[in-house]
Amino acid sequence: MKYILTIILGFIILISYGQGNPTATVMLSPRNDRLNNYYLTNQAPLQAQHLVKLPVGAVKPGGWLLKNIELQREGLAGHLGEISAWLTKKNNAWLSKDGKGEWGWEEMPYWLKGYANIGYMLNDQKVIDEAMVWINGTLNSQRDNGDFGPFVIRKTTGKRDLWAQMLMLFVLQSYYEYSHDQRVITHMTKYFQWQLSIPENDFLTDYWENSRGGDNLYSVYWLYNITKDRWLLDLANKIHRNTANWKLKGWLPNWHNVNIAQCFREPATYYQQSGDPTDLQASYDNQNFIREVFGQVPGGMFGGDENCRKGYNDPRQAIETCGMVEQMTSDEIMLRITGHGYWAENCEDVAFNTFPAAFMPDQRSLRYLVAPNMVTSDSKNHNPGIDNPGPYLMMNPFSSRCCQHNHTGGWVYYAENLWMATPDNGVAAIFYSDSETKAKVGDGTEVIIKEETHYPFDENIRMRLKLSKPTTFPLYLRIPSWADRPEIKVNDQSLAFEPQGGVFIKIANEWHEGDRIDVKLPMKVKVRTWDKNKNSVSINYGPLTFSLKIDEKYIKFDSKATAQYDSKWQENTDPSKWPSYEIQPGSAWNYALVQVPEFDKQFTVTKKPWPADNYPFTVAAVPLEIKAKAKKVPAWTIDQYGLCGELPNSPVNTQEAEESVTLVPMGAARLRISAFPVTNK
Repeated sequence: MKYILTIILGFIILISYGQGNPTATVMLSPRNDRLNNYYLTNQAPLQAQHLVKLPVGAVKPGGWLLKNIELQREGLAGHLGEISAWLTKKNNAWLSKDGKGEWGWEEMPYWLKGYANIGYMLNDQKVIDEAMVWINGTLNSQRDNGDFGPFVIRKTTGKRDLWAQMLMLFVLQSYYEYSHDQRVITHMTKYFQWQLSIPENDFLTDYWENSRGGDNLYSVYWLYNITKDRWLLDLANKIHRNTANWKLKGWLPNWHNVNIAQCFREPATYYQQSGDPTDLQASYDNQNFIREVFGQVPGGMFGGDENCRKGYNDPRQAIETCGMVEQMTSDEIMLRITGHGYWAENCEDVAFNTFPAAFMPDQRSLRYLVAPNMVTSDSKNHNPGIDNPGPYLMMNPFSSRCCQHNHTGGWVYYAENLWMATPDNGVAAIFYSDSETKAKVGDGTEVIIKEETHYPFDENIRMRLKLSKPTTFPLYLRIPSWADRPEIKVNDQSLAFEPQGGVFIKIANEWHEGDRIDVKLPMKVKVRTWDKNKNSVSINYGPLTFSLKIDEKYIKFDSKATAQYDSKWQENTDPSKWPSYEIQPGSAWNYALVQVPEFDKQFTVTKKPWPADNYPFTVAAVPLEIKAKAKKVPAWTIDQYGLCGELPNSPVNTQEAEESVTLVPMGAARLRISAFPVTNK
């Protein structure tokens, strides 16, 4: 990728304008030639980061993002402890000193990664107290040799499986950021010393842990940056040696969709220690390769179903909810390593256009798989059309034991990364959202930044600063690549800079109490052509992709009767309180957009009132709609597998009458056509 060398070296695009104070400088990424004085960041000899994560609790979301997190707390995420059999406390291996028990693998830490952080973010003591049962249980489960948690021996290898522990390390890191409980440091130190003692032939040998060793590596570097114990770097080398090779050229170690979304970043993670540019490039290559072959579709993801399969790359192929969460997390980590705004844009693509549609609006159930083109969400078996035999399209609170638990981290991790610190003791706006952020800047003064916006449904963003005294520090604004002639004002003074996207704008200034920043990221309708997927098109407006508005008919079912084969729930769970749903189309969906000269200009954007409940991700509540010209394609129907038929080649020949159709944001459409065939007028 052409930007890599520039990012590594931290070069600035040679455009810098000043109008006295403040001044604006255009850069591809914040420079990494120094270390932030106030926040945990890479220590030598690790490569310096371009962006630095703020600790848990520094960012408080508002608006639609807060609403999503509150819905999670009131919905499935907040009640899994009462529902999921894997969260049964009796005879649970996570609460056992010897690691033995009926329940205990990935499900609990998958859930706790998000659940605990929701408690920290919302200052919800009930949630925090419940999380502490599991955190204290985990800390107390540590054995004399340093091992902890479930003692799982894989039948396939006869060796110890460490995958679930990798997840729990993320939980402990967040807890430490929130509490500074030194037990975490002692616990992780002893555990990593034990890992270092494991013979190489017995280390990371099973499928999941071998694929996902990069998560273990991430946690080792986190601890090293606190303790600076050099032996941790020896362990990091060992982990990398024994993890699946994610540096293959034009190939991947395996094709499981979640592994790809989670593990493509392993070489870039190790790059922080190796300093080898080919390690960093490998993660870019992985990202590009999977999207070139299986990701010629809108929504930021790729056609994975359970596993990517040759010849199955149509937009009706789906992605696990787990895959969405892991891709967003990977994007956030890659952004900190590289400072490259591309990762923020990919994260937004998933967050706005794919992730919301995985859930019922009340967040009390979810589905395992979601596709860009999806015109039924039912309890039928659609295999081999999708690579999953069972009711994997059903909105069910009890199904999909991995996604059922792992979904909790998507929004709260996204919220934690709205703002990041920079190496020069500044702050950077990464994902624009209603929020309030506290950060130490400049000489150590705390700044509070209150951000007001309906982004991504609106192009205007306002920020107000609170400071106890005038303070000089840099403030960075990410400008998305789609932004058409962006504008920035500080206290009504327009800043001069080259109006381009895909960059950061560094504003150098002495900031004062009450200073105001206004950002405009103009949005226009743009047509994207997927020439490698039958010349289909998707319709974008800023960071949003739009789908055909389809009437959604919700049909309630008994959750237990329609659950997947491996679903398990607690004995006293009342399924009537947790129903499942099919969603069936109540209107036609088989439309081709009419391709006319100046295609982008045939669309009309309509802005509607902001929803009173702050939840814009339903067809009825969306604050934006687009009118388009289209014709039905009678030959495009439900296929033999009960799925939306594969796209016809464009331009498609249809003699149907031209109609006006409505498009809505893709994330609000739980049934959707997002990749359209086109027809000539």
